[in-house]
Amino acid sequence: MKNLCLAALASVSLAALAACADQGGGESKAACAAAAGEVNVYSSRHYDTDLALYEEFTCETGIKVNRIEAEADALLERISAEGEFSPADLFITVDAGRLWRAEEAGVLAPVDSPVLAERIPASLRDPQNRWFGLTTRARIIIYNKAKGAPTGLETYEDLAKPEFKGRICMRSSSSIYNIALLASMIAHDGEAKAGEWAKGVVANFKRAPQGNDMSNIEAVAAGECDISLVNTYYLARFDTPEKRAVLDGIGVIFPNQATTGTHVNLSGAGVVKTAPNRENAVKFLEYLTSESAQKYLANGNNEYPAAKGLAPTSAVEALGQFKADPLPAAEIGRNQARAVELYNAAGWN
Repeated sequence: MKNLCLAALASVSLAALAACADQGGGESKAACAAAAGEVNVYSSRHYDTDLALYEEFTCETGIKVNRIEAEADALLERISAEGEFSPADLFITVDAGRLWRAEEAGVLAPVDSPVLAERIPASLRDPQNRWFGLTTRARIIIYNKAKGAPTGLETYEDLAKPEFKGRICMRSSSSIYNIALLASMIAHDGEAKAGEWAKGVVANFKRAPQGNDMSNIEAVAAGECDISLVNTYYLARFDTPEKRAVLDGIGVIFPNQATTGTHVNLSGAGVVKTAPNRENAVKFLEYLTSESAQKYLANGNNEYPAAKGLAPTSAVEALGQFKADPLPAAEIGRNQARAVELYNAAGWN
């Protein structure tokens, strides 16, 4: 039964998943585990693959997955407002900063799980085991391929060089992805240098910050500007016949390969402190870090698996291998507020 259901997941189709119980060898839904309680998931991830995995988990364990989806900040406010009576068992979100906000709000509880400790690298989990990474994404430099690779551009720090004046397009500094990057630079270079970097990049803008990663990819490919910063999964979304022309116009640089490594951020999850179904929440979290679940989680949004020893199998694989920054994700969260202040001081709107 498990193999049939996992085969259905490959098509990322809930309909196919439901049908798997009725196909091949006389298998039926009766082969799924008997009902064994529930787990309530508050999630800001919105991908079909995630829904299919929930169905598979229920089939394997009998534990029903109930979900509430909203933006991360709204979910945290809801959990806090619900207090000790909150039905939330597991909080799932994207970005280390949002996970840090959850731990600062005191809504997450430590989880002592040998399974999670073995599977998830220390840099991708909270030092007190209040949250664990599920997938990662890299923030990379892109350039207009027709104009050629910019000379002397190998690191994030290089983006502040005067020779790139009038060549850079960026999204707003309020983007959680840009905040996380500067937070990591504070950890590596100190606040003074990070602040000067932000000012230097602002001086090199071709235009005021606007749009998102997708629109900036299109702008660089069209030659409206030469350089930008984007997450890998956004670039992978252009790996389709309809959008391939845009992707073909983009060159990629994985920054800081000779120094700190390329900045990576993550999606992750933690068990809520007041979870009414704590045991089931831990089981579900452990399931999400299993090899099969990791592949589908990552492929659902063209990300990288967070678990040790698993290679990417989605479109990001074509971007090539790189050295990732081993900076603990918890450091990114701690420096988030200061990063916002430095962006504001630099005039990066």
